[in-house]
Amino acid sequence: MGKMIHALSTGLPKEMKKDGMKRSIVTGIKKDRVEEVFLTKDGFKGDDVADKRNHGGPDRAVCFYPLEHYKKWEEELGRVLPNAAFGENLTVTNMLEENVYIGNIYKVGTALVQITQGRIPCSTIDQYTEADTLLKRTIETGFTGYLARVLEEGTITSQSTIELVEEHPEKMSILTCNQVYFANEDWKAMEEIASIEPLAEDWKRRLAKRMDRLKQQS
Repeated sequence: MGKMIHALSTGLPKEMKKDGMKRSIVTGIKKDRVEEVFLTKDGFKGDDVADKRNHGGPDRAVCFYPLEHYKKWEEELGRVLPNAAFGENLTVTNMLEENVYIGNIYKVGTALVQITQGRIPCSTIDQYTEADTLLKRTIETGFTGYLARVLEEGTITSQSTIELVEEHPEKMSILTCNQVYFANEDWKAMEEIASIEPLAEDWKRRLAKRMDRLKQQS
């Protein structure tokens, strides 16, 4: 089955106040479908994040989320989720976390992107979807989506094809990375992940800190 774009979405940070929230927050999670957009090294034109410490930047320029998970979450929640509920730019089919490897290079439209890390979800997902379980469940399952850097800028449309140009030889899947990252106890597995050159610098730093701590404890 071919890899397809189900939705191409962008959005700028804006104030969000939902029922049950004590105060409003500024977030870029709400994104609207677009038909065509230019992708730069820093991300899509007309798209941005509010929390630049934990989101965005060249290693996290593009956010993917598999469409297949929506059915599971909607069944669990008993309702339909909004477009790009996880703040993703590309809602895609046939690109599950278990089949996408760190360092994989994909041609999307005329752009070239490289997978860098699993998405580390935050509480904004629960606030945006008005669910109190989605953050916990994405971490438990490892169905977090994933992020990419831009190797070549280009134009992407909602009809663009996604082509695997180069599969990274280490074959370290996003799902495996998530399972190790969130379990937070196997420093040897962390070492293996951290050694993969295309891994996002932020993940390399986070894993290095954890490995040091675990080695000291052992």
